[in-house]
Amino acid sequence: QVQLVESGGGLVQAGGSLRLSCAASGSISRLDVMGWYRQVPGKQRELVAAISSGGIRNYADSVKGRFTISRDNAKNTVYLQMNSLKSEDTAIYYCVAKWYGSGKYDYWGQGTQVTVSS
Repeated sequence: QVQLVESGGGLVQAGGSLRLSCAASGSISRLDVMGWYRQVPGKQRELVAAISSGGIRNYADSVKGRFTISRDNAKNTVYLQMNSLKSEDTAIYYCVAKWYGSGKYDYWGQGTQVTVSS
């Protein structure tokens, strides 16, 4: 089993920045991709960013140029640096992780609220 614990959410004004962190623990030796989803009530869940164990990154078009995902494999932690935040970035952000070769995200964190005030 793998546990994912997020931190760093909160309230920020539009144009501001936040950094989310996600620490993984448990049986993590074969974890490959880690990333962040976000969920707004009544809307489809969106994969915001993901990073493989080898450092390959992918971003949703809506956050390209504003968000940066990074990973510290020694600390088993993934980060999401969010800059130039907009009100439409308001959501619950979930850390996710999957094993090598898995077609879906196997593990989810409990979520952290990000609220951007305009």
